[in-house]
Amino acid sequence: MKLMQNLFKKCLIVTFLFSSYFFYGQEKEKFKPTLKWNITSQFWLRYSSLNEGSLINGEATNSYADVSMRRLRIPITSQVTPKLYFYSIFGGNNYNYQDGSFPVEILDLYAEYAFDKKLEVGFGKSGWQGLSRYNVRSSKSLMGLDSPLFVLTTVNKNDHIGRLLSVWVKGQVNKFDYRVTFSRPTLVTSVPSGKVDFANNRPRVRTSSYINYQFFEMESNKSAYLAGSYMQTKKVFNIGAGFQFQEKAMSDDDALLAGTNLYDMKHWAIDSFLNLPLNNDAAITAYLGFFDYDYGKDYVRNVGANNPATSGGNDFNGSGVAFPMIGTGTTWYTQLGYAFKKAKILNYPIVVQPNVAIQTSNFDALVDQMTVYDFTLNFLLDGGHARKLSLGYQHRPIFDALILKQKEYKGMLVLQYQVSLF
Repeated sequence: MKLMQNLFKKCLIVTFLFSSYFFYGQEKEKFKPTLKWNITSQFWLRYSSLNEGSLINGEATNSYADVSMRRLRIPITSQVTPKLYFYSIFGGNNYNYQDGSFPVEILDLYAEYAFDKKLEVGFGKSGWQGLSRYNVRSSKSLMGLDSPLFVLTTVNKNDHIGRLLSVWVKGQVNKFDYRVTFSRPTLVTSVPSGKVDFANNRPRVRTSSYINYQFFEMESNKSAYLAGSYMQTKKVFNIGAGFQFQEKAMSDDDALLAGTNLYDMKHWAIDSFLNLPLNNDAAITAYLGFFDYDYGKDYVRNVGANNPATSGGNDFNGSGVAFPMIGTGTTWYTQLGYAFKKAKILNYPIVVQPNVAIQTSNFDALVDQMTVYDFTLNFLLDGGHARKLSLGYQHRPIFDALILKQKEYKGMLVLQYQVSLF
């Protein structure tokens, strides 16, 4: 509790400093700054069928049940003046049995200045990036339980939970929404050895952009984190395209040695998003995206979200619930959900929203196509995301470590409760 109070006090001090400078120096009209805050937590009760050879604290484990906090978010924002906006998020991911310290970190901390709606400039630590809709998406309003994660192209490799220190411009011009970002990735200290990985050299600037055309209602660009589903509240249909580029981001050995091969990181994507309220008071949410990733020769990365295993793994996937999620190659990703009309269940107003997500990737390093399925059933209490109960099942492929072909599927069942103060 003391830690929360200290974080809140620090944010108030920063907001006051911004207010003192800009209020008197730039704004002639009287204006009362606003301050908003919230707390959102996602709690998991999970049963996992673990990859073969997985170890938990050195002990072989085939399956495991655990309780964890998947995400904690504490946003504190202020409209300091009509032109100046201050944004911060404190929190973290994956609070589980492996670490009892429960650190609360600064995830986002930045300021933006709006010349007008067509041009805003920001700088600081943030998730403002280009490429696609979902590489900067709101975790609170996700339709699927935890997907998509492959859109976080460098997560915790040369960024911090998808955030970077950046400068960006953004705006909305008629029906177009755009952003262009210049980021400085974090230092990579591990040294690649024999296969392509993130290079241990001086980090080059990462340039990224995303632009979309919004056919119906305009979405807010106040925050970088776009909604996963509006359900019955908003009619949206967008088509977008974007890219990411970083020079000499990858290498196949020590990047400081003369004979090492260096690779640029080059990604592009096109996608579309639909949220359509229906005449029967139900709603459809759908997404379709195509992604072309180039990290360099045969790069592929296994990722296991909130992984319960600590080591081991005999298959290509590695330990726990990991599977080949990100790599050089192409990916199709789709989501489809149907939100039923709000109804009373046990005398409580609830919106039920079943949905399915499929990621299918043709990675250069693997012989077979990688396809993972996510099935989720949401129960939105009061019809919103503030209190949401979700039952999700992930069906992931297992690849043989020698021949790089798929050999079987394993599953993970999660009951999530999301609670937000507001």
